[in-house]
Amino acid sequence: MISMNIFNTAVISALITFVICFVLGKPVINYLHKLKFGQFIRDEGPESHKKKTGTPTMGGVLIIFGILVGSLIFAWKYPNVIPILIVTIGFGIVGFVDDYIKVVMKRNLGLRAWQKLLGQMIICAVFAAYVLKVSGLDTTMLIPFSGGKYLEFGLLYVPALFFIILGTVNGANFTDGLDGLASSVTVLIALFFTVVAVITGAGIDPVCGATVGALLAFLCYNVNPAKVFMGDTGSLALGGFVASTAIVLQLPLFIPIVAFIYLIEVISVIIQVGYFKISGGKRVFRMAPIHHHFELGGWPETKVVAIFSIVTALLCLIGVIAV
Repeated sequence: MISMNIFNTAVISALITFVICFVLGKPVINYLHKLKFGQFIRDEGPESHKKKTGTPTMGGVLIIFGILVGSLIFAWKYPNVIPILIVTIGFGIVGFVDDYIKVVMKRNLGLRAWQKLLGQMIICAVFAAYVLKVSGLDTTMLIPFSGGKYLEFGLLYVPALFFIILGTVNGANFTDGLDGLASSVTVLIALFFTVVAVITGAGIDPVCGATVGALLAFLCYNVNPAKVFMGDTGSLALGGFVASTAIVLQLPLFIPIVAFIYLIEVISVIIQVGYFKISGGKRVFRMAPIHHHFELGGWPETKVVAIFSIVTALLCLIGVIAV
């Protein structure tokens, strides 16, 4: 039977975080306006996005702060939230530096690719060491729809962790391209993890609940037309949350199901870039990531976000059955 105390912890954490982020939302947006931390819109992006130039970005700091506060309130009782917070905040810091270079230092590309990858790999290494040396988790992952069977990774576990984390983080980053898209998709994934965490008693309910609360509050300011963007600060942090939470729950093999939108966004970019080089300039999609393909096909942003969110909701329900 599910402990009512565990259920209450997840809900209370979500409510506290929602209130904190909602109340701080407007002052944070105003402060980002004052600092002139406006979004830079790439020339190669959709023409309709040019009107978003100057919208405050780096709003991911609000999400991270909310998750941190909502989790640490219960950390004394739920120490398993710590490694997830480390990964979430760690990737958030990498994203913050990248945003700062682009927005404040006016270097459009932000961190160089090797710098960003190095920072991400350091975080992966710290997390892998914690999982293997401190957490007590074994090197298995639950197989979806298997009735409780686990796949043993053995020596391939650490390389698998790196691949899973880096792939998920960059998938979240590519998903953050339309008003409310990354927030809507990720809040559903976080809700899935909250349900699983409560049912299994994994001891990470506060951080899952806090993420749900933070994203719901952020969506109040991020839905179309967005008053603030999360930037790489938020998208990388959310990718880190999804990957690390899945690993702690031993559910990395469920990421392609519940975070299918992340996956298809990454695949669309790989296909587009690869085919462009092979074919000498031809494209598979109108534009990648794939949400822009639908947008340029005539779908309004709100429809793309709604459809992608509905797909994620359905897949999360399937994910619950697959557990």
